[in-house]
Amino acid sequence: MRMTQEGAGAAGSGDVAGERVAADHLVVEGGERLAGEITVSGAKNAALPILCASLLTTDPLTLHNVPDLHDVRTMLKLLGQMGVKVARDGESVTLDASDITHPSAPYDLVKTMRASILVLGPLLARCGEARVSLPGGCAIGARPVDQHVKGLQQMGAEITLSHGDILAKSPRLRGGATIVTDMITVTGTENLLMAAVLADGETVLANAAREPEVTDLARLLVKMGAQIDGIGTERLVVRGVSRLHGATHNVVPDRIEAGTFLCAAAATRGDIVLRRVAPATLDAVIDKLRETGADVTTGDDWIRVAMAGRVKAVSFRTSEYPAFPTDMQAQFMALNCIADGAAQVVETIFENRFMHVQELQRLGADIGIEGNTAMIRGVTRLSGAHVMATDLRASASLVLAGLVAEGETRVDRIHHLDRGYHRIENKLRAVGARIRRVDARQGEIA
Repeated sequence: MRMTQEGAGAAGSGDVAGERVAADHLVVEGGERLAGEITVSGAKNAALPILCASLLTTDPLTLHNVPDLHDVRTMLKLLGQMGVKVARDGESVTLDASDITHPSAPYDLVKTMRASILVLGPLLARCGEARVSLPGGCAIGARPVDQHVKGLQQMGAEITLSHGDILAKSPRLRGGATIVTDMITVTGTENLLMAAVLADGETVLANAAREPEVTDLARLLVKMGAQIDGIGTERLVVRGVSRLHGATHNVVPDRIEAGTFLCAAAATRGDIVLRRVAPATLDAVIDKLRETGADVTTGDDWIRVAMAGRVKAVSFRTSEYPAFPTDMQAQFMALNCIADGAAQVVETIFENRFMHVQELQRLGADIGIEGNTAMIRGVTRLSGAHVMATDLRASASLVLAGLVAEGETRVDRIHHLDRGYHRIENKLRAVGARIRRVDARQGEIA
């Protein structure tokens, strides 16, 4: 099975995002038809590498449409520990990395966010050295960083492992290599791309990830003075420059958040318009939604989905972009649970990404698993129950199921959910959902 770095900020199996949020939970009362408008936030998986790109220049970098998520706050804290000056005003962040005092990423932060590995490439390129702790385990499958290391070594880096840390050194990285990773890796592509833009000579990334988040990073780097050809393709040609300058950039909209809300509309037979979205990044998702019977219309920066009847079951297979994304697998499985008919879902990216199945079964779903394939037979109704989230997208699938289940559904361990959705309950409540957060710290309903 192929494995990529998609969704690189996902939590490790033992991760908690602070005592309070780890104990918060959502209560969903199903049965409401959703209707109205939702504004989509900036993409977490684009924001994280883009924040790391600030390490490549001594000039200020100003970013807009930055989501207010736990992973983003963790990355800003990590950059701050390195000496980066951070100023935040709502969805805008300005970073000044003119003085990097500590080119290292300690385990206490890396263990809570695997995307911390993204500082390795830019630190090595800018400072000539880096010390980054190896990320810990991940609940949804192994995501090794060996492809990052091999690529950097091809650019001339000397890399050793010591007491769980990656120690990397190179006075200046050199081009001349054609790097072909063993599998398509999103964070691997991003790390190597950020390293290559300051390398001496030309570097080719011949098996590059094509995800919109990678493309967004590449476009920012070009704004900063990088020379990159092939953006949006599987072959990136990077001609290194001696320095990069500052820039201003808008983070691309979050296609997975958008897809989640599209599924919510379809599941509840609703009518929702999404604003500040990039429809072109959601082609595979929109195609599958139309197969369910949903009426989907799009504009330059909006999508409308309306569902008049019961969802029709749809089969799909996850794969790298532009195919159907693994990060939408759980949400579409929730749709199939209440669909008319049966569907087969094949997961090709992560080997442990069916952990939400047993929780959906607690709600009454009819799902069978064999290897990396799930067979879902739609039922006419789900029943509310007490369920537990196991990872970010699993959390979203349980919320979707709760929206259509009879009675009350309690979703625990929503610190996973908060990694990729900022107060999802507020956006859903604005379009008619009966959903509330129980604040563990204050012991009251928020």
